[in-house]
Amino acid sequence: MITKSWTAQGAKRVGATFAKDKSASRPGRNMSTTRNNHYVPIWYQRGFLEPGANQLAYRDMQPDRHDLPDGTRRPGRSRFRSFPKQCFVARDLYTTFFGTLVNDEIEKRLFGAIDTDGAPAIRAFIGEDVREWHEQFQMLFRFIDVQKLRTPKGLDWLRAQYPRLSQNQLMVEMQAIQAMHCTIWSEGVREIVSAADSAVKFIISDHPVTVYNHALAPETEACRYPNDPSIALKGSQTIYPLDRDHCLILTNLEYAKNEGTPPTEKRTFARNFRTSMVRTDAFPRLRRLGDDEVRQINRVIKARARRYVAAGREEWLDPEAGDGAGWSDLRGVLRPPEQALLGFGGEMFAKFEDGSVHYQDQFGRTERGNDFLKKQVDEKSMRPGHVCGCGSGMAFKSCCAPLPAKLRPSWSERGIRERNLMLYRGITNILGLDKGRDWLEVRRAITDEHIREVHVLYRALWPTDTDILQLLPKPDGRPRAVYTGSLHPAAIMDFALGSALYFGELIIENPFVHAAQMRPEFSPIDNPHAYHQEFVKTVFLFLTLMPLVEAGYVNLIPNPTVFDQHLHHQMMEMARRRSGSMNISLDAEPRAKELMELDFKRNLLSMPEDGLRAQLRKSSPELNETELDAVIAYICEARDRDPLAAVKDGLLDGKGGQINLSKMAPNFEMVLYIAQATGAAIVTDSPHRWREIQLAVARQGGGQPMRIPGFSKALAGAPLGFVNDLDDFFNIAATSAFEGYPPLMRDAFRYLAQIDRRGTKPNWEAGLAARLARLHRESQARLRKNVASFTSGRMHALLPLGGIQNNTVNRLLLMSSSEHHLPSVPMAFYIESVGR
Repeated sequence: MITKSWTAQGAKRVGATFAKDKSASRPGRNMSTTRNNHYVPIWYQRGFLEPGANQLAYRDMQPDRHDLPDGTRRPGRSRFRSFPKQCFVARDLYTTFFGTLVNDEIEKRLFGAIDTDGAPAIRAFIGEDVREWHEQFQMLFRFIDVQKLRTPKGLDWLRAQYPRLSQNQLMVEMQAIQAMHCTIWSEGVREIVSAADSAVKFIISDHPVTVYNHALAPETEACRYPNDPSIALKGSQTIYPLDRDHCLILTNLEYAKNEGTPPTEKRTFARNFRTSMVRTDAFPRLRRLGDDEVRQINRVIKARARRYVAAGREEWLDPEAGDGAGWSDLRGVLRPPEQALLGFGGEMFAKFEDGSVHYQDQFGRTERGNDFLKKQVDEKSMRPGHVCGCGSGMAFKSCCAPLPAKLRPSWSERGIRERNLMLYRGITNILGLDKGRDWLEVRRAITDEHIREVHVLYRALWPTDTDILQLLPKPDGRPRAVYTGSLHPAAIMDFALGSALYFGELIIENPFVHAAQMRPEFSPIDNPHAYHQEFVKTVFLFLTLMPLVEAGYVNLIPNPTVFDQHLHHQMMEMARRRSGSMNISLDAEPRAKELMELDFKRNLLSMPEDGLRAQLRKSSPELNETELDAVIAYICEARDRDPLAAVKDGLLDGKGGQINLSKMAPNFEMVLYIAQATGAAIVTDSPHRWREIQLAVARQGGGQPMRIPGFSKALAGAPLGFVNDLDDFFNIAATSAFEGYPPLMRDAFRYLAQIDRRGTKPNWEAGLAARLARLHRESQARLRKNVASFTSGRMHALLPLGGIQNNTVNRLLLMSSSEHHLPSVPMAFYIESVGR
């Protein structure tokens, strides 16, 4: 049996919201407010009772201490017996407060419904009716996912993923990320082991969904409370006792097949919230464990508990007694036997009634991998001076060598820079740039097939199953910034190009559109004729930026939402809601308005000569034929001189108009997403984008004073020069006049990221401002001396308390399986034009 599950829509169905009916919480109503919240269901606890018993043995591993009259403190009871109804309960764990109104609808409506549906799901998998497994498959994983999150430890973990959350916000986030783990769990090996033959039975804890990774012992940073190893790590296994005699063990396929696989590497295609097809009847039940094996599983459960464990008998609550095995040795009992792997892995093809065929590999990928994107680099043979295995083009000693593995971009796939170089070589070959043609000749020779070939190549270089987070740089302490603004070649030269000298590395979104999921009429692959004008602009911008990409000043990345439909839908919904509360006008973006008007005129210049002549006769009837010929010749000459104009004849010949894209990218949500994922500042020259960032700060309490005001004042005190020519860029870079800026920006970034934990240092802040002022004087004087023409701009800094942050963006990072992102963006900059 096969099920299709875990789409973004499925996640939404799980995620209940606050109900509108508040009658249960209103004073004077008959229904009482439930404020004692059971985070481990009572019916579930009963599954661990001994036959005929009605109480469980409990162990409190952190008993409260009581003050005695003589001034000493005595710990309370650590062992006791109790009824399930009285345990694993906390006051106001899920309660929300709206002024004086106390609301318990999460407990009653959300968890009440989940517990009601979860009970038959658990019973189904205790039993052996395969039909019931199929019916209850999705509910089983949905219930386990909720159980992992709803405990005090789970909620503390969720709270730690955000800079600040109120109780009400915590409940919103808890509901929003439900079903986050279900895809990865369901695609792994799902084994049910039995303790029926053992005198020792399974125990439960106050965090019943236990994650074990043999390489990450409880004392490691990855396991420090409230953390658990990520389930996406290859060696991570999830343990969930179904009752006293049955335990579900979920193992990632790569580790199940090969015990030697690196346990702390992420599994292949570790993406949450996506559609996947799996067999619902594959739950091998081959193993009946002995006493020692059950004790070892219980030992893992107890080691990852927060405070309480419970069992049918008290002696089972000390499974570690007499067990000298190390943490990594416990993996033997948890890893499924080889015969249990039947039914897992391999490729899948499913044909639907409409004739379409769904393909999926063993990791859930729906596209076959491109072998030319894979690579093998042996780090053991890497020398300090060798080109780094990540593809950055830098020497290993100054690139990945100083970084821990978790902060390195992938070494097993072509990196972002490598793919851009491959695209560059492809464009050069397709358009004949390697044959000595000038840009006018290239524009005249562009065909529909050329446009199609380039976009097919771009799509091949960036398959939709790409794990873009593995290729992006991580928050590694190095200076970088994300540019957000117009991706028009005439605009990006004003400030974006030159700002790379100030920030060290500038992340810019690739101007090429990705044809995946585009409707045919809007796709450059299916309808290339409509893209001639846009293609000229995009290729011109790409070719302009490539020297900076090759040199490492610019990191030209694809739009991350192309590779994650859930992220795309969530981002679009956020943008829709935000735009509804903002007045967007082109008058606020005079540069963008000017560029749109120029692009519109370029489209008019693409009209055939007969059409131009007719338009001129209509607008200027006083012109004779000779004068019309002269005007048309002038228009054609102007079109040829404009490097952004398409000059191909017949572009408006009745096959449809030309598509013009106004790319202001990344948008507000995605620039925060990318900046937090990469440890980057934000820089923009867009007034509209700057207002969005300021508004976000105001919403999070922006009335408070900004951090390091002396630095901000020194930065905005005098205009800065921004080179807008590549030769000027590399000439001024060679003088070392600007080499002090990236380290200064790095130091300010680090200081702001740590200020809440380490406190302010007024003397250090004063030194930073003085250092900046001195650097300004020296660098700007050198710029004026060496560069004849540049753009002047005033750089304004936004350095708010707690950084720039949006809870929904943090949630998107969490949903994307990002594990090393920043909680907020410490600083953002706006470059305001002050003329040349």
